[in-house]
Amino acid sequence: LIAKESIRSVADLRGKRVGVDGFNNSRHVWLTLMSAYVGLDPVNDIQWVLTEDATPTELFVQGKIDAFLGTPPQPQELRAKKIGHTILNNAVDRPWSQYFCCMISATTDYVTRHPVATKRVLRSILKAADLCASDPQWVARQMVHRDFVPSYDYAQQTLRDIRYDRWRDFDPEDSLRFYTLRMQETGMIKSGPQQIIADGTDWRFLDELKRELKT
Repeated sequence: LIAKESIRSVADLRGKRVGVDGFNNSRHVWLTLMSAYVGLDPVNDIQWVLTEDATPTELFVQGKIDAFLGTPPQPQELRAKKIGHTILNNAVDRPWSQYFCCMISATTDYVTRHPVATKRVLRSILKAADLCASDPQWVARQMVHRDFVPSYDYAQQTLRDIRYDRWRDFDPEDSLRFYTLRMQETGMIKSGPQQIIADGTDWRFLDELKRELKT
């Protein structure tokens, strides 16, 4: 979460202009949860600014927004130019750093009909995460070669910042419980954690791959 220098914490976003590329998408939802967690009213305390055709980085540099949730290489680019600063990093700042930020989902029909393919896809993704942790230099070169990021240095910084090696450590059920409670508090959803976990999760493949991919 990147902000101008006068903003020192998420609580300081009260009355500030926060850029989002859409409402009810992942960035907006995450920022809503983060602000509500520190006692702000996301609807009334924050001035949401739709970035529309411009990038949030452009609007931030122009002074048209005061903060935005950045993804690589945006934080690296601004850091190199000494513009703004980070007030929250979900990779290191609690409680967000203690839970998965992303999960893999599939339709129930596909998983039921194609369990072998489902496990193969999940294995590929998890092995790729291990590769990011074990050989970041090679992965950084691939990221640049395939135009995911413009700079090798930015790619390496991204790989250092994101803990790809921790997928074995976190409990996905804890993550769902945490985010479900936060979304209940803001009125986004009505279902409780146990119902969502019971109706919408299946950890069989992950548990098997944790045993198979021990190193």
